Order: sequence, then structure tokens, then C-alpha cells
Amino acid sequence: MLQFSVNEQRCSRCQLCAKDCPASIIDASGIPLICAEDEAKCYRCGHCLAICPTGAIAILGYNAEQSTPLAGNLPAAEQMETLIKGRRSVRHYLDANLPKQEIDDLLQVAWHAPTGHNTQKVHFTVIDDKGVLARFRDKVYDGLEERIQRDGLPVNRAFFADFVRVWREKNVDVLFRGAPHLVVASSPQVATTPANDCFIALSYFELYAQTKGIGTVWNGLLTWAINELVPSLVHELGIPQEHQVGYAMVFGPAAVHYARTINRGPAKVAFYR
Repeated sequence: MLQFSVNEQRCSRCQLCAKDCPASIIDASGIPLICAEDEAKCYRCGHCLAICPTGAIAILGYNAEQSTPLAGNLPAAEQMETLIKGRRSVRHYLDANLPKQEIDDLLQVAWHAPTGHNTQKVHFTVIDDKGVLARFRDKVYDGLEERIQRDGLPVNRAFFADFVRVWREKNVDVLFRGAPHLVVASSPQVATTPANDCFIALSYFELYAQTKGIGTVWNGLLTWAINELVPSLVHELGIPQEHQVGYAMVFGPAAVHYARTINRGPAKVAFYR
């Protein structure tokens, strides 16, 4: 049930909800309505609730009172520019857990990232305790060592043997960088754009993390280990079998703090005219 309803006293009959509906299922010839036979066509995107200037619309159990007005609450363009340009991959972390509420806040905000056809199927697998992360790290290095001894490594992943060696001999953790937390984004293989959805969600995750002073690093090495070298780690993490692993990201309280943006560019651009 969509639970689509309109407060008739608030409704200005502007028809913006119908004009902006991606599925074109809102009849706004009078008070806006969605016929029962059209409910299954709804993208569940919430555009109608978001665009209503008077807050008259409720849908999917949500109404305007549960939302944050955008006017006066958005960051300035210059602030967003600095946030994006100032983003850094953090490879040094404090040996401490983040508060669980902060982790939940990161996940709930990242959940708002767009997905192909608005499927909203991205799944976050999270390690929120540094002790649990340490045990999982041991399983990763053990799995890599077993793979090396049993089958060897593919030529293009042979360098993982060095990671295992420096961990065993020098206690240098190249894969996790000493981070206390891990998030792995996955999505059903049958989703419209499973890998892309994961990348976008983690991009939202890391940018929001930066506003809180939380460090992140896109962990391609761990993603390869999970996807290619020690596939039993997918089961170990409890990632649904029918999912495609998009990417892994480690995060936690940063032990380093950067003072300024850097210059990159100019952007590589081609205009079609």
C-alpha cells in the first residue's frame, strides 16, 4: 500500500506532484490521487512529497512534518566545493571505536543515495567493533596465506604475497591500515545496476563521514581479496549469496587531519557540439 493521501486544506492544486511524477500515475485534475490499479507502477521515490510546496502530500507512511525543509538548510556551493576537493583517503587511524550512533547515522544517510530504477537494494555489511575487525583481519590474512600455499596467486595479484609477509614479519597491516571499522556494499545481481549503486552509496558515505571528521579509504585491495582470492570471506561476512559485492571501505576516527585542498586539473573534458 502506498498510503498516498492529500490534505485538501493545504493543497493549492498546483499539479506539481503530477508533473514531476516519474511514473506519471498521479491524477491532479482535482485533488491529486493515485488509482489503486496504478499503485504497482509507483517508483516509491517520494518526488511527490518532496516537491509539494505546501506539504499537503503524504506517501509510504511519511509526511512533510517528518522531512527537513531544504530552503535555508543547504550548504553553500563554496562549502560543497571545499568538501569535495578536501576529501582525502585516510590510512592512519586511532585505535578506538566510533560511537555506534555515529556509524548508524553514516549508514542511514548513505542509504539515501540514488540507485538504478530506484530499486533501493544496496546492502551494507558492517563491522562496528575494532575487536571484531581484528578477528576478521586475521581470517583474511590466514585465507590469503592458505591460498598462496595451496594454489598460488594469479600473476596480476602476486603482490598480495608481500602484504602477507609484512604482516607476519613486521605487523604492518597494508590491507586494513589499522582502521577499526569496515563497510562492504553489495546489491542483488538482478538489480538494475548493482555495482554502480554500491559505488554511489559509498561515495555518499565517505563525503558525509568527512563532515564528521571520520576517515575513510576506498579499499580496492580488500575488495579483490573478497571477490577473487578468498571467496569464502563472502560467506564469513554473511553477505547474501545472490549479491554482487560492489566495494569495501574501511573507516574510523582519523589519526591524521589535512589542512587544505590540493590542486588537480585541469579536468579532462570533451564537448560534443
